[in-house]
Amino acid sequence: MTEQTMPEQPATEATALEQPLAPAAPLQPYVTAQAPVVRLPEGVQLASAGRRIGAYFLAFPLAVVTLGIGYFIWGAIVWGKGTSPALQVLGMKAWRPATQTRATWGTMALRNIVGGFVQGLFGVMLLVSFIMFLSDDRRRTIADRIADTLIVHDPAKVLD
Repeated sequence: MTEQTMPEQPATEATALEQPLAPAAPLQPYVTAQAPVVRLPEGVQLASAGRRIGAYFLAFPLAVVTLGIGYFIWGAIVWGKGTSPALQVLGMKAWRPATQTRATWGTMALRNIVGGFVQGLFGVMLLVSFIMFLSDDRRRTIADRIADTLIVHDPAKVLD
């Protein structure tokens, strides 16, 4: 009895779930220990811890300068672009790995309102969220996990 070998078939580039929903820049893999592959568009990178912390501390002065209501209105406008006022100032956006698109207005509302509320519970949740952020390869806070987002740095404005 002879052993037959099957000819190797070329590997497909991506499954249907990995295809972007809208035409976008080519995706580059971001490999982590916790999640094997997260695809990001060319020119987009996972936001650094320093940039994320900077956005956190920038949000308060922006809210004060805009008298709170201006920050809320600004946020409601830019959520549709997958960002928040502080993230926008620092060139970051929220990315949805599951759909391979930037976050929608609804996702940003979920992330910022519900996620912000949960992080504000008991005061200790903010510390828990920060520890999760520092210990996660993808630098996700509780709010990021609630909305299933990653915060990316988009210096070339590929996601606009």
